[in-house]
Amino acid sequence: MNPVTLIQRLPKAELHLHIEGTLEPEMMMMLAQRNRISLPYGNVDEIRAAYNFSDLQTFLDIYYAGAQVLNKAQDFYDLTSAYLKRAADDNVRHVEIFFDPQTHTERDVEFATVIDGIDGALQDGQSQLGITYRLIMCFLRHLSAEAAMATLEEALAFKDKIHAVGLDSSEAGHPPSKFASVFDRARTEGFLTVAHAGEEGPPAYIREALDLLKVERIDHGVRCLEDPALVQRLVDEQMPLTVCPLSNVKLRVFETLGQHNLKRLLQRGLCVTINSDDPAYFGGYIGENFLRTQQALNLNDADIHALARNAFTASFLSEADKQRHIAEVDRAMISL
Repeated sequence: MNPVTLIQRLPKAELHLHIEGTLEPEMMMMLAQRNRISLPYGNVDEIRAAYNFSDLQTFLDIYYAGAQVLNKAQDFYDLTSAYLKRAADDNVRHVEIFFDPQTHTERDVEFATVIDGIDGALQDGQSQLGITYRLIMCFLRHLSAEAAMATLEEALAFKDKIHAVGLDSSEAGHPPSKFASVFDRARTEGFLTVAHAGEEGPPAYIREALDLLKVERIDHGVRCLEDPALVQRLVDEQMPLTVCPLSNVKLRVFETLGQHNLKRLLQRGLCVTINSDDPAYFGGYIGENFLRTQQALNLNDADIHALARNAFTASFLSEADKQRHIAEVDRAMISL
């Protein structure tokens, strides 16, 4: 079967997507002009050239610099709407997106401004594009646990719009255990929990996320193969891994896509999903991640089918909605 046709036709869920990471150079320039913000770039081509980086930290430097153009609710609405339209083109039916309030509140942008813009676009995306959603608030792990707790306190006024909390930003030197008390409080308040672990950090960080943060999913998790006992635990618990192949190559977790361990993870029986992470910076949205990974790793139809199914299984949808989407995935395979 033609993998391009198969990948396009399969319904998808995206579970690892930073909305700030969908800021395309054209939108950055447009928002800078609209908000009268001076950028250190003269045009879109110069911005695109700046989107080259060597590791996670150099990426984060440009990522946080770019965020300065997001100041009004309309900015966050436009950013989110643009992503949802791209997702619809890739036949995405459900998204669970991250946002980083501290990136904005530290610039004196009100928490309400951020969430009102994102949530408004998500609601409109559901009604106009048929894409359902969950919103996940992430804490920046390079900042203090006290700052994270203060952000959590501020988020309580918006509990009806936030489904879960997560942990992102610079992993090295910032273990999940640093935020154990914050996640304890979040769970008490009814939030589900996820965390980035095992990308640049060691397998021990994955264990901490499981044992101390009580996460429902591991974001990334590709370094788990360094710890066979951990792999067996992840298999036994069917703990989802939200893997981001193009991101992993761009940030030098793997030198080439052909060296990526996604197929080995699948073969070991792990609940692996494909996602785009920060697609404006990493060179591809979810469809591109599927296609290029299929080509590099010679994924077969069964692999692609499993990846699509896994995403709905790993989602925070109700069990009934999960089964409805999985049935649609299965029907799409049969019809092809």
